[in-house]
Amino acid sequence: MLGFADEVWWSRLAQPALHAWAEDKPLRLHEMTRPKEDLEPKAIACYGMLRPDTQEVRIRFVDGRPVSHVTTAFLQWVCEQLKAEGKKALLLVWDNASWHRSQEVRGWIGAHNRHAKASGGVRIIVCQLPIKSPWLNRLEPHWVHAKRAIVEPHRLLSKIELVDRICSYFNCKYAEHLQQVIAKKVA
Repeated sequence: MLGFADEVWWSRLAQPALHAWAEDKPLRLHEMTRPKEDLEPKAIACYGMLRPDTQEVRIRFVDGRPVSHVTTAFLQWVCEQLKAEGKKALLLVWDNASWHRSQEVRGWIGAHNRHAKASGGVRIIVCQLPIKSPWLNRLEPHWVHAKRAIVEPHRLLSKIELVDRICSYFNCKYAEHLQQVIAKKVA
């Protein structure tokens, strides 16, 4: 199966560029301000994968930032879903983000492929896009359209509302957030 993967940040404050027809005056979107008592994050990160065969976008939110160990957790989740569908391999197209090229991710993919070959799982074949070429990733326009579709011009969305709107837009079931593990300093 061919899959285009990418990560995106969904801001609760920044508004997307939006063009709209209006009878009286044009709709102007302005960046929101967060009240001091609002403790929710300004933005949330999300991994996604577009299946060109079905135009389905599978998404998984992240508590924290996209980093290597979260990337491997996302890939594991995708492979489990594809295995349930009877798929044998994933041709994964993604950009050159540092967490995609990291030693941890490359090592995990190698070990995963060895295990998948031995046990009949889904192997991953990575196809990295050239540097600074986001237009080659077919998932990018989906992010842009989704940001415009879920916008709320008159009030600040909560994290839960934002997640709900994103899942509704992509017509997907919510899956528990992936967790970024932060190493604790040893004194």
